Amino acid sequence: MKPFSHGNATSIEEALEALSGMSWPLAGGTDLLALMKEEVAAPERLVNLKTILGLDAIAERQSGNENEWHIGALTTLSALSQTPAFADHLGLRCLVQAAQESASPQLRHMATLGGNLVQRPRCWYFRNRHVPCWRKGGRRCFAFKGENKYHTILGGGPCYAVHPSDPAVALLALNASLLIAGAQGRRVVSLEDFYVMPRPDRQREDGYHPVTILEPNEILTAIVVPEPQANSRSVYVKRTERGAWDFALVSAAASLRLEDDVVKEARIALGGVAAIPWRANAVEEVLIGQPLSPELIEHAAGAAVAEAKPLEHNAYKVDLIKGALRQALQI
Repeated sequence: MKPFSHGNATSIEEALEALSGMSWPLAGGTDLLALMKEEVAAPERLVNLKTILGLDAIAERQSGNENEWHIGALTTLSALSQTPAFADHLGLRCLVQAAQESASPQLRHMATLGGNLVQRPRCWYFRNRHVPCWRKGGRRCFAFKGENKYHTILGGGPCYAVHPSDPAVALLALNASLLIAGAQGRRVVSLEDFYVMPRPDRQREDGYHPVTILEPNEILTAIVVPEPQANSRSVYVKRTERGAWDFALVSAAASLRLEDDVVKEARIALGGVAAIPWRANAVEEVLIGQPLSPELIEHAAGAAVAEAKPLEHNAYKVDLIKGALRQALQI
């Protein structure tokens, strides 16, 4: 690990002022510190955000005529998974399930929701400091014709690594937004617009963030989840190789609003299949306006992978995502 300095921020403004050059924010550190040990990341200074009071709070607020939940970016995954207001809420339970399915108990006590959303790819080529992969400014993705068991089947290229976050998939299904603070002010963006697919102008992960719209001098301060409407239900389903402490081979989050078993609204998100949490618009189009039946669920599962383009070693994900989605839709 290369030497670095460390400083504590006591306010968002102080943190933003310190984030210049090769200064990076530090939250739980469960991903960043590992990258530094692997010499994939080499910040000159870490700005500790955990010393900012209030960034780990969860509160229900009113926005116009609607209620919404504000979740501080420093909220740990452990705290999120144990929030009674979410665990007892059928419309929000997918978020609790996703937090519970993340990592191990020890890591969930340290890892923050904000850090989880901006974590970097788990691709072994990216994580190997000796491999000049596309994500690190190289000319090609070594996974494309290499070891690609865990890589993309949807929207692949020029990087084929998948986004590893569980909560991001659930939050996409819940139509969440993010509060971002920067030197130029504060802004609100939908989580769906927060992530961007790999492209030449976003090739290098300069700063601490993965493929997102975050600039190096910005920090994520809160996640906003709208209160689900009456008769809404949600669920998160994850498929892994191991029984615990593993990243998703595939995952599916479904948020539905039903009236007399007819799907009135639907948001479906998939994980482990693309470089970003994947909004399954084709599945939603199949579901909305139809009675939820085994036949409809089967049709929806097929729509989820209609445009899949598996690599040499990951065709198994096609059937796996269909199975995960079938289970998710039986809510």
